[in-house]
Amino acid sequence: MVVRKYPRFPVTIPSALIQRDKLRYTGSVKDLSQKGCRIESVIRPFTGMQLELLIHPAGESTPITISNATVRWTGTHGIGFEFLTLAPSEQNRLNRVVAELASPARKLSVPS
Repeated sequence: MVVRKYPRFPVTIPSALIQRDKLRYTGSVKDLSQKGCRIESVIRPFTGMQLELLIHPAGESTPITISNATVRWTGTHGIGFEFLTLAPSEQNRLNRVVAELASPARKLSVPS
């Protein structure tokens, strides 16, 4: 079992990956932590590539904007990102979403 500094939580959240304010790709966040995520998408960026990420949590009118995320790995299970730059307000929103994912009430409501 891998022990992580920032626990990951399984999710399915729509997202967008933006390269240099021009190219926009859709994706789906499959796990999320305070400092990174795994996204499934049709693109296969290279390790070290930096992108902007937009994560669209349910019930939120605007996406959480990760202004700079770097690709840590790519493979058949998606793309692993580390979040490098977030505005403090976006970090607070992300922290709230992750806290909700970590709550015991959510774990009780997840079907087995």
